[in-house]
Amino acid sequence: MSEVLFAVGLILIIEGGLYAAFPAAMKRMLILLIAQPAESLRIAGLGGATAGVAILWFVRHFMT
Repeated sequence: MSEVLFAVGLILIIEGGLYAAFPAAMKRMLILLIAQPAESLRIAGLGGATAGVAILWFVRHFMT
């Protein structure tokens, strides 16, 4: 459970840092995101989730 909280904390640090450092660019990115079709977002989300699972699997099996 502590690993999950650690991961959530890292996500918040990265996202918060991006919004703090580049607020105008993040607004432009959100506008582009809204313009994308839902299917494209779904595919990108599944790709990101799959990459995340692969990274976690790799770290668990080869770096511990």
